[in-house]
Amino acid sequence: MSNWRIRDFHSSDLDGILHLWESLKADGVEPVYALSEVLASCEKDHAVVAVQGEQVVGAAVGRAAHDQGWIVFLATLTEFRGRGIGTSLLSAVENRMAPHGLNKLSALMPETETRVEAFLGRGFVVKKNLRYFERTIPVQRQELGALGLLGGRILARDLWENVAGMRREKELLERRLVLPLAEADLADEYGVVPPRAVVLFGPPGTGKTTFAKAIASRLEWPFVEVFPSRLASDPKGLAGALRETFLEIAELEHAVVFIDEVEEIASQRAGDPPSPLQGVTNELLKIIPAFREQPGRLLVCATNFIRALDTAFLRHGRFDYVIPIGLPDVHAREAMWQRFIPAAVVDSVDIAQLVDRTEGFSPADIEFAARSASQRALEKAVYDDDAASGGSAGLASGAGSTGRKGPETQDYLDAIADTRTTVSPEVHQDFLEDIDVLGRV
Repeated sequence: MSNWRIRDFHSSDLDGILHLWESLKADGVEPVYALSEVLASCEKDHAVVAVQGEQVVGAAVGRAAHDQGWIVFLATLTEFRGRGIGTSLLSAVENRMAPHGLNKLSALMPETETRVEAFLGRGFVVKKNLRYFERTIPVQRQELGALGLLGGRILARDLWENVAGMRREKELLERRLVLPLAEADLADEYGVVPPRAVVLFGPPGTGKTTFAKAIASRLEWPFVEVFPSRLASDPKGLAGALRETFLEIAELEHAVVFIDEVEEIASQRAGDPPSPLQGVTNELLKIIPAFREQPGRLLVCATNFIRALDTAFLRHGRFDYVIPIGLPDVHAREAMWQRFIPAAVVDSVDIAQLVDRTEGFSPADIEFAARSASQRALEKAVYDDDAASGGSAGLASGAGSTGRKGPETQDYLDAIADTRTTVSPEVHQDFLEDIDVLGRV
């Protein structure tokens, strides 16, 4: 159970930094940077702290110069080690330094320091026989301007790990997409051509967008989402704007390009004379082969209605895989409930019953039910307690007198009963048929 949080450094945290420094010394670790340097960086560079209540239990301090970043200080109190605080602190301080367009982030540690899991967990690698850690930032500084114009962004590195459950889908995407793209040289040795374009299909709310973002996060490539509805207002027209956008994407070294609801611009062509939409479909069919010739990028198209896609769009040579993303199974639903239920009450909630009652729910449905249960429990704790006491102090005094510390099993069951599922049995049956007919994994 974790009850710590990460926030920016405040001047009032100096005593906490000093305490962390002294704890390192007490453990026989001599920090590389002098205390005066660490304190100066806290005030003028980039610093974050982990706090439990008002106590500083960990800190990370970073300094950026041109395209190089350095971790000046990282420490966690002894009794709080092993909880992932160090990794979270490194992630937070890196995010604060990201606007500098760093190419490399490094850390120099004393030889006596043995607790290096936080650095390894953030993708740093040990250099030679030194305790020197270095992580290459995939996006070069000169690319940030082009990326900003495209509306692209660098996603948090832990999105992949945060996708709850869905183990089958994650394993499939890891093996088919991430592995050959992340290990391109190794893939080449085995004669594997890294994928360039894939389609994710499945009912609404099953996490196709989440998976696309997670793939970008896993690869540490920029994520660029193309919105045809926005491009439609361009003076060049939708087809022209689409072509121009992909020419701009070609300037990036790496990119995961995402088009959601692609059936809107790649539906079955029919009719005479050709409609304007057919021209857009034709343009997209021309763009994909050119896109495939450029290494270091991946096009991910998502659709809720794969049957609506033009047959030429799905053929071999354009898309390497057509991957189904379906409703979560028992194990996935259990993982989702474990994630959404507050840590303070998760052990007292009958998760098995919730898993059983949410068969046929999409991940979005489960998240909605979980948040609805939390909201109802909060209102019940505050307003029911207030009504019972005959006063209006509920909001001021909180819910302590009820003895409740969060949602209970019945709150979740009530929310589940009131949740209208996104995917009907008929839609799910169509999806299962589409797997056999159109899926390609």
